[in-house]
Amino acid sequence: MLEFLNDLLWSKVLIFVLVVLGVLFTVRSRFVQFRYFGSMFGVLASAFRHQPGHLSSFQALALSVAGRVGAGNIAGVAVAVTLGGPGAVFWMWMIGLIGMATSFFECSLAQAYKIAEPDGTYRGGPAYYIQRGLRQKWLAVLFSVLLLVTFGFSFNALQSYTIATSFYDTFGVPTYVTGIITVGVLGLIIFGGIKRIAEVAEVVVPIMAIGYLVVALVVIGTNLGEVPAVLAYIVKSAFGLEPAIGGGIGAAILYGVRRGLFSNEAGLGSAPNVAAVAYVPHPVNQGIVQALSVFIDTLILCTCTAMIILLSGAYEPGMTVGGVSLTQTALAEHVGEWGRVFVTIALLFFAFTSIMYNYYLGENSLGFMIGESRLLFNGFRTLTLVLVLWGSVQDLGTVFAFADVTMGLLALVNLIALALLFKVGLRLMDDYDAQRAAGNPQPVFDAAKFADLDLDHAAWADVGDREANRSARPGDTGQIRGAS
Repeated sequence: MLEFLNDLLWSKVLIFVLVVLGVLFTVRSRFVQFRYFGSMFGVLASAFRHQPGHLSSFQALALSVAGRVGAGNIAGVAVAVTLGGPGAVFWMWMIGLIGMATSFFECSLAQAYKIAEPDGTYRGGPAYYIQRGLRQKWLAVLFSVLLLVTFGFSFNALQSYTIATSFYDTFGVPTYVTGIITVGVLGLIIFGGIKRIAEVAEVVVPIMAIGYLVVALVVIGTNLGEVPAVLAYIVKSAFGLEPAIGGGIGAAILYGVRRGLFSNEAGLGSAPNVAAVAYVPHPVNQGIVQALSVFIDTLILCTCTAMIILLSGAYEPGMTVGGVSLTQTALAEHVGEWGRVFVTIALLFFAFTSIMYNYYLGENSLGFMIGESRLLFNGFRTLTLVLVLWGSVQDLGTVFAFADVTMGLLALVNLIALALLFKVGLRLMDDYDAQRAAGNPQPVFDAAKFADLDLDHAAWADVGDREANRSARPGDTGQIRGAS
């Protein structure tokens, strides 16, 4: 049954919906991901600014990258290449490029429909824009349940399994020992709430991403003469022009799209939960930043793994060995046996930060369904630690298949909501564009202009005043205070 549902969702329904909506969002927005590509880095520079008591836009970006950049960037790419051939990489690129537009709209909507909590922080995500924008509470609850089951439960166990088995294979460390250590460190972080999680992500994510990028660039640099041929091989394989490819063009598209979505999560509805918590002067600011995170994940880091594999002799068409072992073997061929250790360490950081991210998604789901409750959240934190320890000592094949089904349903619910709310997303984008065209380099959101929408005006009440004060005191960046 799980195999049938996975095939139906991923081989037929989601590929069609993702591509059609992604192209629609791209064309109707006048290619927003390309129009604002240069501006992404300018917005990112301002995203480092902290508003007292709130998460900065950069912290939200770091946390979402922590979730996007995970086992999919190391193991997922290898699986896609093994099962779909090198052409799968091309279709990962394509789903990443159109996914930038999808992520732009879902994260902009999450910002617009966020709500202010009594302590001044924010909470939001697809469940909130489904409830407030579509006025469909039952659909919002369904989304929250799927998010909780997929990320809060299944994926945390899977990431723990990935860490523990990788350390066992590389260092011979018993899986339960790795599980206990993971639980200990994770507990210190998640019991500090979203602010502590974001503060850790703000430091760890740039280090892990840049470290992996540097090693990949060394590999590419030492094989620079072969890079054009590898790129040509990827493009030809994507269109079935290379004869020795496992499943042909169909397999390349299927595994490229599937692993691409699993890696960058554009349209899945997970990243908007994090995007909504940041303080930004306009919802589109965070949409632009989150589009950049898709680019970082798929167009940069997934490409790094693909080049490490395809520039080596480790990959052969029709081979059955894939996943982490293929990436480890390929890097070891380039840099020596220490490459296997490096992949294991990189996987540790990628998977661990994903667990932090997954935990917050689960907490946000509970917050939407039941409300703020320290007792409830502490209970969920304890359950998360139990699941992480359990996952480190299990064979999770069935759990993985079940998570693929719930992830597919999650994406389907979110994509339907995005299609229905697309006109609202365009209004937000047009408001931002108009202010930029009028000469305002930093547009400010005025919720009063959107009085017909069910927005929480308390979340936007003093944005204009804060930005005016910031302009008057350009050196004042503020500090984050306290922890939830």
